[in-house]
Amino acid sequence: MNSNAGLVIRQAQVLTPEGELQRLDVQTEGHRILRLADHLPAVLPGVREIPAQGLTLLPGVIDPQVHFREPGLEHKEDLFTASCACARGGVTSFLEMPNTRPLTTDQAALEDKLARAAAKSLVNYGFFIGATADNLAVLNSCGPTPGIKIFMGSMHGPLLVDQDQTLEGVFAQGRRLIAVHAEDQARIAQRRQALADVYHPELHSLIQDNEAALLATKKVLALSHRYQRRLHILHLSTADEAELLYQDKPAWVTAEVTPQHLLLDTTAYNYLGSLAQMNPPLRRPRDRAVLWQALLEGIIDFIATDHAPHTLEEKALPYPQSPSGMPGVETSLPLMLTQAVQGHCRLSQVAHWMSRAPALAYGIPNKGLVTPGYDADLVLVDLEHYYPVRPQDLQTKCGWSPFTGWNLTGWPVVTVVGGQVAWDQGRVDPTVRGRPLSFNPRE
Repeated sequence: MNSNAGLVIRQAQVLTPEGELQRLDVQTEGHRILRLADHLPAVLPGVREIPAQGLTLLPGVIDPQVHFREPGLEHKEDLFTASCACARGGVTSFLEMPNTRPLTTDQAALEDKLARAAAKSLVNYGFFIGATADNLAVLNSCGPTPGIKIFMGSMHGPLLVDQDQTLEGVFAQGRRLIAVHAEDQARIAQRRQALADVYHPELHSLIQDNEAALLATKKVLALSHRYQRRLHILHLSTADEAELLYQDKPAWVTAEVTPQHLLLDTTAYNYLGSLAQMNPPLRRPRDRAVLWQALLEGIIDFIATDHAPHTLEEKALPYPQSPSGMPGVETSLPLMLTQAVQGHCRLSQVAHWMSRAPALAYGIPNKGLVTPGYDADLVLVDLEHYYPVRPQDLQTKCGWSPFTGWNLTGWPVVTVVGGQVAWDQGRVDPTVRGRPLSFNPRE
């Protein structure tokens, strides 16, 4: 059983709020960080000590876009298995999307998810409320929630909001953050009809093309201007959208990118087939390059995985029956830390993109820094050694990764959630439980 009496992490290379690495001891008490010092004295009985020489201590990752499939689709993933995968990947908090069964479109469905997470989740949790044509009256009163999710495309049923009148109605009412999956459904339908005789996963990037993404992003950006409404653009995937934001990105608009859109492109269909299929799709190498530049220059604010698992049997169906989506919470931090070690970005930038920036964007208090008074959501990573992504090591129920075989550094050795050790040198502690996140959104 995990004790929450406190921890002392000894002599880790700690990433400070100033972005520097310092060899320090870190003490936690309850669910908070108590103090940092060059050398802390011997601790009281019951306080666990973790030797951390040679390891780097970072704030725990906040993954602000995941699909954990519970309720209704637990054969793909559930909140327990997904949170085990989070713990292994150094993800200490997640924000989950509303396309479960039933849909998360009212207070009762939201409360059901919160209760399920309280019983099952090893890490901290929050859940979006989904917009439909019929629930505008409750969108701004349901809670607690990080915001309203709109699917403009790549969706069927009530969550598809592709009519201008409904879309404007969501923006016109209330002040709550709106997070948008920006793809133009009419453009997608037109392209699908034009390319109906082609049956290969690579077609996915041609049907849901750059123009489909750009049209939708332009539309929500205009609505955000009109109503001065806090807007977040989910999983930005194209150079076209990034270039639009270079020209027009108000202070109240944020955007994210996934590791797969930074590290994979359409050439991945050649060796991954439908395992490379996701929404929005993978893009061309030029898109990857522009997305990287936009991230480095602050046009893109942070990183999310869009963790969306399906079974291998489902992914093996012939296109277009194969579902879109891929897992990501276990590999996102090692992928990005490997990029830092290889000189593509800095360690402090990775921590900002994956911890502090999501906390600021969603108004999640006391997270994203290793400093006294902040929550003890921490991850000790090994930046000295490389290990491959192997299916047999994965905690996600779907059991596969598009990055299988990639040799990565920065794997978590210990993951701490609210002062509790959830992942420890290859083992998950199933008794650990996270806490519901609170949100104090900025205007």
